[in-house]
Amino acid sequence: MTSTCHTDTTAAEREGGAGGRPAGVRRAIRAGFRPGPWRRGPVLAALALLLGLFMQLHAEIPNRIGHLGSLMESLLPWFGLFVPLLLAGALWRRSASAVVALLLPVVVWLNLFGGLLGDNSHPGGDLTVASQNVDADNPDPARTARDLAASGADVLALEEISEQARGTYEKGLAKAYPYHTVQGTVGLWSKLPLSDTRAVEDGMDYGPLAATKPADVELASTRALRTTVATDQGPLAVYVAHLGSVRVNPRAGFSTDQRDRGAQALAKAVAAERNERVVLLGDLNGTLDDRAFDGLTSQLRSAQDVAGDGFGFTWPATFPVARIDQILVRGVRPESSWLLPATGSDHRPVAASVSW
Repeated sequence: MTSTCHTDTTAAEREGGAGGRPAGVRRAIRAGFRPGPWRRGPVLAALALLLGLFMQLHAEIPNRIGHLGSLMESLLPWFGLFVPLLLAGALWRRSASAVVALLLPVVVWLNLFGGLLGDNSHPGGDLTVASQNVDADNPDPARTARDLAASGADVLALEEISEQARGTYEKGLAKAYPYHTVQGTVGLWSKLPLSDTRAVEDGMDYGPLAATKPADVELASTRALRTTVATDQGPLAVYVAHLGSVRVNPRAGFSTDQRDRGAQALAKAVAAERNERVVLLGDLNGTLDDRAFDGLTSQLRSAQDVAGDGFGFTWPATFPVARIDQILVRGVRPESSWLLPATGSDHRPVAASVSW
């Protein structure tokens, strides 16, 4: 009889637990204290909201410390990669709040860059222009000249032309382009006549000794030019520019002073341009999301944004992550914009077809 009582007590404990509380009640209590799908993943939800606000308010990030704002804007499209990472975390945590919070960065990113995901090009065009930073350390400038001549562009801009390679480019492009001009380290080759060519102040020279620089030294350091191309539809003002390089280092952060001065000087030159039809070709050493180019983008449109297919990243050539080589226009309509095959430079060449 004792054995039977012991067995009954053990069975009751298994069924009801301590105090005889039913197992179903215990499960209900535990479920009540367990976070629901809307309460799970608060950190993930907060990160998603911060990501969306960051992309939406990128222009408000201060530039006073290490040009942090410019650095973030240069990488702005890539912040979209955080969305699938956060989504994976939200699904793993089964967090409904984090999934809903991710709608903000998705909407902001699509508003900023969604227009670049499709093909916006149109057939036709009255003039094809192309541009490439040919790289001063290019191991085979003759090959680069042949590849660019084969592109069929009517107007071709080159940047970072070294004194040693200048003759190679002039020889290699002479047959395809009977007209050309070289000012310092930038040049323009054209199938159409050129006139009114001059160097453009690029803002690189400053300080008390700038005015005393010898003429030959000043020419060698020229990084921007302006010329007029005689087209069947009338004169076209063409600018070629290679703005100063940017640097990233622990002390100065994202150093852009020289480039920013060049962008301001170039914007001033374009603003003073009397010709309504303008094309700017060159290596601007920055993406157009960077606030440093507001003076230019307020006057000119990007051919890639209007008539390109995708982001059109150009640098570095082996695995492009940013479009720093630009074709900007005013008074003409971009019909298509594309990348040309790599030519041995560390930049990919860019091309666009425009019409009147």
